[in-house]
Amino acid sequence: MKNTSVEIPTLVRLKPGALDRLGLYCRRAELPRVALLTSQGLPAVILDRAQASLAAERIEIAHRCEVESSSYEHAQAIFQSLPTNTCALLGLGGGKALDVAKYVSFQTRLPYFAVPTSLSNDGFCSPQSSLTLRGRRRSLPSAMPYGVVVDTEICLNAPHVLWCAGIGDSVAKITAVFDWKLAFHARGTSVNDFAALLSDATVFQLMANPRRDLQGIHLLATALMLNGIAMEVAGSSRPASGSEHLISHALDGINPRPRLHGLQVGVATYLVSQLQHHRTESIAALFGATGFWEEIRRDPFSKADWVAAFRAAPGIKPGFYTVLSERDYTDDLLRIVETDPRLEGLLI
Repeated sequence: MKNTSVEIPTLVRLKPGALDRLGLYCRRAELPRVALLTSQGLPAVILDRAQASLAAERIEIAHRCEVESSSYEHAQAIFQSLPTNTCALLGLGGGKALDVAKYVSFQTRLPYFAVPTSLSNDGFCSPQSSLTLRGRRRSLPSAMPYGVVVDTEICLNAPHVLWCAGIGDSVAKITAVFDWKLAFHARGTSVNDFAALLSDATVFQLMANPRRDLQGIHLLATALMLNGIAMEVAGSSRPASGSEHLISHALDGINPRPRLHGLQVGVATYLVSQLQHHRTESIAALFGATGFWEEIRRDPFSKADWVAAFRAAPGIKPGFYTVLSERDYTDDLLRIVETDPRLEGLLI
């Protein structure tokens, strides 16, 4: 029997007003000097609240910078500029700031606090950072956060499109876990049952209450956080990423204007679920209840790009077995795209 060791957050706060207690959380953890990495364009009121919270508990901001890009090179520059007496890193804002802060934490072995201001994907609590390396998008090993601080009121007031992206990335776990088990039966790929259960259960809790209110935001934050932990438990992205993510990755390389990851993955999840014959109606109902379909219709995708991405997807990650590995499903996809009434106005 193989012994495994996983890192999980020690501190988790998902509630209204959590941002105003950030300094208290640092003081309790005995972290008196922090580096604060923030998103560009972060609303001044959010930054002011974070800084006031730290100041109230006499937590020194030893280094502060706006994250200009989610590149490996920028992360390295921040790493080299950190004062030697820094005790922890705080990532505040959106995905770029959190990915860079998480990677710098991995390099320095310092505790990391993830403080997302929106919930568009599961990256705020996962063992990987999505960074560009010499212009190419890469997933690099990163630190799991010591603390996850989600002010649900702030996330509730984030743009609706970010809520929909989070819904799309969360529901993708349904098709991802199905693909994982398919790979076990076809190729003997090892499945960590606990990680699969953790990933599945969080999505179904969200489906039971898909309202965009404080409770719904709490459920979405919980689902995305536990999906990230499931990847750490499994030692791979399998609990959270399957054929739907391959399609999205292919689309990133084809579309000159890539869209929010969660929006792409959500549509891909709906399509893949029909190939898997697995929970299509449940996924469609969630998208209807959360406004996901309407959000896509406001800015439709290119049908030609999606067909090209679907054809390219099986070759994105050689050896990664999914439903797309079984046979050529291009004709099935074209039929679904042309005849499914739910997709009308989404792919044009």
